[in-house]
Amino acid sequence: MAAPFILVLYYSAGGSVRRMAELIAEGVERVPGAQARIRTVPKVSAGFEKESPSIPGSGPPYCELGDLEDCAGLALGSPTRFGNMAAPMKAFVDSTGPLWMKGTLAGKPACVFTSTGTLHGGQETTLLSMMLPLLHHGMLLVGIPYSNPELNATRTGGTPYGASHFASLADDQPIGEHERALCVAQGRRLAEIAMKLA
Repeated sequence: MAAPFILVLYYSAGGSVRRMAELIAEGVERVPGAQARIRTVPKVSAGFEKESPSIPGSGPPYCELGDLEDCAGLALGSPTRFGNMAAPMKAFVDSTGPLWMKGTLAGKPACVFTSTGTLHGGQETTLLSMMLPLLHHGMLLVGIPYSNPELNATRTGGTPYGASHFASLADDQPIGEHERALCVAQGRRLAEIAMKLA
């Protein structure tokens, strides 16, 4: 049987959420025995049909329901769209009904992360919106405790609900030192909890 893995599942339009996913995966892999599996989801058209090819040209593969079925924990990331998760991630989450019917994800730990174009662009509401379907799946939500000093020091992103980043409208604002530390800490905490539950 394969070793348990933490699924780091994200959608990224400009690259910031992808970089956050990589940092969270780095935190996961700092826990002995834990490994990260990074996956993404395809873009969707205005009519909400998948518009990308079935295999991405570069980067991580697209997520399949089997990745969720087999994971020991989940980190879910999306940029903010009007204070909510982006449509490609919502479309994928909406496809997980068969797993909900079987209770596949119940009892597994999960966390969320996001990036916004403006400083007060809905980071916390986006994180909360991503938590809702995870609660319906019966997952155990993992936040970032204030024992992480970066949570009080950051001026550009980071919440107790999950890691966040202010990317600017051009998505050209680099992930800051405190944001990086919080992403790594979130991945490590998720993996530690998943390993204990496993």
